Amino acid sequence: MTQPAQSAPRDPSGPLDVVVTGLPSDAHTWNLVFMQLLLEDLGHHVVNLGPCIAQDEIVESCCKYQPDLLVVSSVNGHGFHDAEQLVRALRARWELAGLPAVVGGKLGVRGAEGRAGHRRLLLSAGFDAVFHDEEGLAPFKEFVTALAADRTPPVPAGAREGEAR
Repeated sequence: MTQPAQSAPRDPSGPLDVVVTGLPSDAHTWNLVFMQLLLEDLGHHVVNLGPCIAQDEIVESCCKYQPDLLVVSSVNGHGFHDAEQLVRALRARWELAGLPAVVGGKLGVRGAEGRAGHRRLLLSAGFDAVFHDEEGLAPFKEFVTALAADRTPPVPAGAREGEAR
């Protein structure tokens, strides 16, 4: 009988390992490159899966890379349906149940009336955060910064720069 694979311990004080992906119905690339460059500018490591990625491939890539964060981006206005199915498949895998996952961009075509409903449904399906394109980048950057800070162990008293030892 084979034993389940175990992940090697990772340094929680380093940068995040992030998987960025598009959805099966979205062929756009520029948003994924932009997200990759933004995350790299924030000091994180990024694997960009690209556009039109099948749900099973995204899930298997997350199992393979064991990232600290999954970022799903859509600009075609149909991302809501694919994203909802994806996060349910992601949460069904025990090894990915606790993976922070966010989705953003243009997720629907109903305008302002659909945004609140999309956010509510995507959060209840399992996403940790939903970012609509009209909100700008600040909320996303704050989320990533907070996630990275939560992974960083506190500095023991007396070990801070400039303190006497």
